[in-house]
Amino acid sequence: MIVSPSNLFWGQGNKNGSSLRMRVLDPLRGHEWDRAVALHRDGNSFHTSAWAKVLHQTYKHQPFYLQFFHKRTLAALIPLMEIRSRFTGSRGVCLPFSDVCEPLIFDPNIAESVRDQLLAFAKQRDWGHLEIRGGKSFPLASVAASRFYGHTLSLSSNSAQIFDRFAGSVRRAIRKAERSEVNTVAVEDRQAISEFYELHVLTRRRHGLPPQPASFFLNIHHHLIKSGQGFTVLARRGSRTIAAAVFFRFGKNAFYKFGASDKRYQEFRANNLVMWRGIQRLVDSGAEKLHFGRTDCEDNGLRRFKLSWDTEEQAIDYFRVDPSGQQLPASVGADSGFHKRIFGTLPLIFNRLAGSLVYPHLD
Repeated sequence: MIVSPSNLFWGQGNKNGSSLRMRVLDPLRGHEWDRAVALHRDGNSFHTSAWAKVLHQTYKHQPFYLQFFHKRTLAALIPLMEIRSRFTGSRGVCLPFSDVCEPLIFDPNIAESVRDQLLAFAKQRDWGHLEIRGGKSFPLASVAASRFYGHTLSLSSNSAQIFDRFAGSVRRAIRKAERSEVNTVAVEDRQAISEFYELHVLTRRRHGLPPQPASFFLNIHHHLIKSGQGFTVLARRGSRTIAAAVFFRFGKNAFYKFGASDKRYQEFRANNLVMWRGIQRLVDSGAEKLHFGRTDCEDNGLRRFKLSWDTEEQAIDYFRVDPSGQQLPASVGADSGFHKRIFGTLPLIFNRLAGSLVYPHLD
């Protein structure tokens, strides 16, 4: 049976004997999904229809965005993208290329019934597995398949008070950038995304990774930034752009999603300044929280850097199960040393080509 968007069906009764109703929405059409997301305090840009459009238009993944109702009351929202690849198999992910996108649970008492219907849906779609990224309110399994760190900065104070709470190394770096005549702009235009992308390609090669395709970032500009859900901060010294960052925002929640820089100008600490300018803009616009993205548990240097901004650290658990609910381990990629040697030495044009070929099969 193929489930079409907006199809309604009833699941099994919950422990209270009441039925739980599940509805499949198409986030690519209309605004109903976003209105529901806005009702939950943890809704962020990854949950929105704008991000769904980015993923669908860039990689052709099919969205299945699930609403659950208990006694006519909204009980849960779970956005899923179906990835079908002849190389990496078929699965449902909440959500690909999203650091953390936890299901939005309004009624914790029905979480078990939601899980049962979610697994039934995965079986119906013939997915090899189901993955949830972030599960503090909806643990899909007893043990996480993988764990990361997340770091969140409270923006409830004014900018001066926030600055005073940064570690001394952060404050010094920001001041050095300002003394070094590094200028910043926070803008929403397409040219800024193009300038960011040029630095992104360089940064990814430095890390031994292919860049996401340019279409990914152009779609981010079209669907998120143009609609007011994001902006780009550029740092320039003279006429040269030497660092950039991309921020998302939905409601009171903001996300630092991408950063890139030209290593030749690292001494000017422009990365710190673009982060600070992004924070200032978010404070001025009324945002209350800024998430710094996920960090590998083994990456102690990046973890220390994010903690130096007076952030609160939390675990981000990824859960992966098959349609029967059997817990699965995290996927294992290729040897990191090998691929870093390859992508770290390829000409940029080949790195970009590799990214456009590989990422549609990944998540």
